[in-house]
Amino acid sequence: QVQLVESGGGLVQPGGSLRLSCTASASGFRLRGAAMSWYRQAPGKQRELVATITGSGSTNAADSVKGRFTISRDDAKNTVYLSMNSLKPEDTAVYYCNAKTYFGNLDYWGQGTQVTVSS
Repeated sequence: QVQLVESGGGLVQPGGSLRLSCTASASGFRLRGAAMSWYRQAPGKQRELVATITGSGSTNAADSVKGRFTISRDDAKNTVYLSMNSLKPEDTAVYYCNAKTYFGNLDYWGQGTQVTVSS
């Protein structure tokens, strides 16, 4: 069982920045063995994929956040980050960390962290 713990959310003004962290803990689990993603869900909307980093380190991001959000990871800390710049009110949502393992195709979710962009 992999536990994903997110942190770093909060209230920020439009144009501001935040960095979210997601630390994975489980015996033998390593980030290289999974595709790690950030999703978000705004009130009344479906959960949407924000960004992904693969086991080999390739990244991609949704068009709505390209150029503003960056996904990265620190293998030594078993932690994935989402650096968010130029935040907009429409970025307000609960952000969730997700791990999809390559072996066994298992799917894990964090508990979510709230990001609110408002003046």
